[in-house]
Order: sequence, then structure tokens, then C-alpha cells
Amino acid sequence: MDIKKIKIMFWISTIIIFLFEGILPALTFQTEFAKEGIRHLGYPDYFGVILVVFKVLGTLTLIIPKVPSRIKEWAYAGFGFDFIFAFVSIIAVDGFGAMALFPLFFLGILVASYICYHKLTKNKLLPQVK
Repeated sequence: MDIKKIKIMFWISTIIIFLFEGILPALTFQTEFAKEGIRHLGYPDYFGVILVVFKVLGTLTLIIPKVPSRIKEWAYAGFGFDFIFAFVSIIAVDGFGAMALFPLFFLGILVASYICYHKLTKNKLLPQVK
């Protein structure tokens, strides 16, 4: 695959994560629907607030090019854990169904972003701060 396609795939996948894991939760976390979603899974209300703070910080870390690569690695890992734990939480409470696949869908997008990120930094096509 040529570098231009990798760069396009990186930005599309990273922007999807940014929109759905950073912007959307930041705008909706105080709605009753979001609060009920957290309660339904058995978590306290404050957990939703903490989760949104870390999601916003994580997505900013992924989208800002000059963030050190070690911090980006932690953000990718954090989102990986988030999606896996969301998958497990949904299955534990509601059983396996269509909603359980939703976090795995975003995990796939995250993996695509991560792979493209490493291909681009290896070829020095993204700014990399150590």
C-alpha cells in the first residue's frame, strides 16, 4: 500500500475515534440517556465523568501531531482497554447481542489508526516527538 493511502487511512480512522470518543461524549455526558447507560452497566455516576475526561484527553493526544510518541502509545492502550472493557461489561449485563459488537467495531478502527500511525512514523511522515 502506498504512503498516501496509509496517511488517508490514518487520518480517517483517527478522526472517527476523535469524534466518537472525544467530541460526542464531551457533548452528551450530562444527558440522562448517557447517565442511565453508565448506571445500567452497574457503574456509579462519577465513573462516567472520569471516563469522559480521559476520553477527551486521549483523543486530543491522538489527534495532535506534536504529542510525544510514548504518550500516544498510552492513549492507544487506554482506548484499547476501554473498548475491551465496554465489550465485557455489555456482555456481563445484557448478554451477547448487537450492542456488544459496537465497542469491537471501534476497536477495529483504533487498530487501523495504530497500525497506520506506526507505518507513518517509521517512514518519518508524521512528526514524532520522543
